[in-house]
Amino acid sequence: MASGSDRNPIIIGGLPSQVPDFDPEETQEWLDSLDAAVDERGRERARYLMLRLIERAREKRVAVPEMRSTDYVNTIATKDEPFFPGNEEIERKVLNATRWNAAVMVSRAQRPGIGVGGHIATFASSASLYDVGFNHFFRGKDEGDGGDQIFFQGHASPGIYARAFLLDRLTEQQLDAFRQEKSKAPNGLSSYPHPRLMPDFWEFPTVSMGLGPLGAIYQARMNRYMEARGIADTSKSHVWAYLGDGEMDEPESLGQLSIAAREGLDNLTFVVNCNLQRLDGPVRGNGKIIQELESQFRGAGWNVIKLVWDRSWDPLLAQDRDGILVNKLNTTPDGQFQTYATETGAYIREHFFGDDHRLRAMVENMTDEQILHLGRGGHDHKKVYAAYAAAKAHKGQPTVILAQTVKGWTLGPNFEGRNATHQMKKLTVDDLKGFRDRLHIPITDKQLEDGAPPYYHPGRDSEEIQYMHDRRKGLGGYVPTRVVRAKPLQLPEDKAYAAAKKGSGQQSIATTMAFVRILKDLMRDKEIGKRFVLIAPDEYRTFGMDAFFPSAKIYNPLGQQYEAVDRELLLAYKESPTGQMLHDGISEAGCTASLIAAGSAYATHGEPLIPVYVFYSMFGFQRTGDQFWQMADQLARGFVLGATAGRTTLTGEGLQHADGHSQLLASTNPACVAYDPAFGYEIAHIVRDGLRRMYGPDSEDVFYYLTVYNEPIQHPAEPENVDVEGILKGIYRFKSGEQGAIPAQIIASGVAVPWAVEAQQILASEWNVKADIWSATSWNELRREAVDVERHNLLHPEEEQRVPYVTRKLSGAEGPFVAVSDWMRSVPDQISRWVPGTYQSLGADGFGFADTRGAARRFFHIDAQSIVVGVLTELAREGKVDRSVLKQAIDRYQLLDVAAADPGPAGGDA
Repeated sequence: MASGSDRNPIIIGGLPSQVPDFDPEETQEWLDSLDAAVDERGRERARYLMLRLIERAREKRVAVPEMRSTDYVNTIATKDEPFFPGNEEIERKVLNATRWNAAVMVSRAQRPGIGVGGHIATFASSASLYDVGFNHFFRGKDEGDGGDQIFFQGHASPGIYARAFLLDRLTEQQLDAFRQEKSKAPNGLSSYPHPRLMPDFWEFPTVSMGLGPLGAIYQARMNRYMEARGIADTSKSHVWAYLGDGEMDEPESLGQLSIAAREGLDNLTFVVNCNLQRLDGPVRGNGKIIQELESQFRGAGWNVIKLVWDRSWDPLLAQDRDGILVNKLNTTPDGQFQTYATETGAYIREHFFGDDHRLRAMVENMTDEQILHLGRGGHDHKKVYAAYAAAKAHKGQPTVILAQTVKGWTLGPNFEGRNATHQMKKLTVDDLKGFRDRLHIPITDKQLEDGAPPYYHPGRDSEEIQYMHDRRKGLGGYVPTRVVRAKPLQLPEDKAYAAAKKGSGQQSIATTMAFVRILKDLMRDKEIGKRFVLIAPDEYRTFGMDAFFPSAKIYNPLGQQYEAVDRELLLAYKESPTGQMLHDGISEAGCTASLIAAGSAYATHGEPLIPVYVFYSMFGFQRTGDQFWQMADQLARGFVLGATAGRTTLTGEGLQHADGHSQLLASTNPACVAYDPAFGYEIAHIVRDGLRRMYGPDSEDVFYYLTVYNEPIQHPAEPENVDVEGILKGIYRFKSGEQGAIPAQIIASGVAVPWAVEAQQILASEWNVKADIWSATSWNELRREAVDVERHNLLHPEEEQRVPYVTRKLSGAEGPFVAVSDWMRSVPDQISRWVPGTYQSLGADGFGFADTRGAARRFFHIDAQSIVVGVLTELAREGKVDRSVLKQAIDRYQLLDVAAADPGPAGGDA
């Protein structure tokens, strides 16, 4: 270990922040002067004086670092700690039983023939942090509201299960079915917090690290939003997020701290379990993660509470008159503290206290055993309670509690503080015996030596268990618990969709605008209009949604305290404390977090919200795909609009904006119902069915993804007797061929349908081909239904074999079949095996680029002329036309010359 002079001091703003005090008496005089100014003239005057002093220091070139980091001690002084209202002895017994059962559950899951894994060490370090919350702070839902929203750290799930077992919420059979969800159904327990897998237990999925803190921020904000708009009383709800210090390296963990501070979300508390370890080693071996996080959170405007040391340090710190102990704590790196957690008291005496006679004198009357048990603050119930109480009482800012712990705490020397402890899943018999003794669990050696270690329950009538039940009763019920109290919504009638079904007449509009017009009519509905939550990442104007500014307004808890530069315009920018639109800035991650919070409000607060999230389609599933998986896990509902979809409709923006694959990415999410509509009337039927499926009497846990385009086209009126079932299931005959003698079929989706119409005309007039056009509104849903059919047929060979919908739909059509879209070929190829005939697809495979739409489509060979050649090629393959016509067509349409293509329509953001 390096000596004090060799170590780097804590650096803030490029300057050392830990400076020795050479004249404590003079220092005290300055502090007394400040105290007097506060007492006699008030805080405002004292603040002014401090600012002038800082200014003068800069004038005199006295470099002063910004005070974003404080000493490496507890924020709350011992004298300021509140009375602890619990029975600490009983709570210790409860916690010991919980610790034991959590570790035993994971260890038993490694029995021969199972070996499904699990994590022990994370909960072992954070057990006290949770226990104090369960006993004194976490509000349940029994009072009829949403209670508190608690984002449990994913790797700590064994401890949450273990506590539920003591409360008879889970059985021993369920604990033994940990991570065996299918083979031990219905008793299986999910590995981590997964609401989709345990919909009555977990509320928030968190184990994709970084998404927990991000989700918690936007959940707290959504609580305020719902209250401001009069949808639900969330004033009593508090959001708690339990995080790991290693997890804070994820960009999502810290990326949105500013919005929580900016909006004063004092209904939010982060509890960061700083056990100083990542999965493989120290978080900051040469640094200090608590100090680093303190600086980051303070800089972002958060209230920071450091919970570093337990009560055994209080006497030592009280006698630290010259600050030598605090300085030692400040300058010791985390890697060394991790080592202290694994060493003996004698080692700590020599290496921590031994290099200064004043430090040695502090502990000369302490035994090595006492020194060994100088503990971390996150394991001290009274200290944790004080931090939580201070966080709840603090107003005007969100709070982060930085609690220092030891990973694997109480599990024994083979686990505590070891770099490999995260991957260690099974305790040996000797480990179990030591663990048992430390926790005072009444289990014999024989019970540990004969087979799997047993669970421990002190008995339903025991003092400990009754205490637990009483505490939860006093706090409003058991947590975690997911309750769905929301009632089905009264949905609009046909007239809300009438305008879209009439088409656009002579006007050309993009499908994005077609959707926005439908949304505008739906938002006028007296029953559901107020429940729409509009979300966009700084692109409302791009998508033609600025029309909502004057009426729906943009949510801002502070309102609009300035005169908008465009205030005289009809569509001026309007902010309001009761605004309906969420403007999260240029942050797809923030928008998706808002989407998830709004989309799960039906369960969180018993009030359904209908989020509509509109974004550049390239930056949806590609950029925040993990959050869409989180959305599916959280059983959230709503509409997601991938605007400016397609690889060739926004080609002026180049490669980064050219989306030809989000439909394929959407197909990987089982909860996502994805459509690629071509016209307004298709969108109307899809939206209406989406509202029915997500918010009607038999609601489903799905969300809808619609890819819409920015290319203006004339939208036809809804055909008479339109095939609504086909629109919703994924394919219907849009336009039959009227001329020509040689039959063929063209299947197109989205913006490609107009190209198919043009190709149909060319084929008829120039090549005697009579082609029908099919609108494939959802390649993904067609495939999903076909896969379900095949699965059923595989497992039920004795029954009449089912036929996929796409096969039945196309069975009377004479091929060949040519599919085309503005997506890569993998999207339409999803249905190839179920198409009853020769099948070929055209698509935009490869990177996008900047050019005209026509040039891009000619380059990818998906324009009308390329479709013509594609159909002729398949007809030639079947011997229905001579192959010589292929070269004629290629030459006639100059398919090898990108510059020869018609540039196509220009512009059209929405």
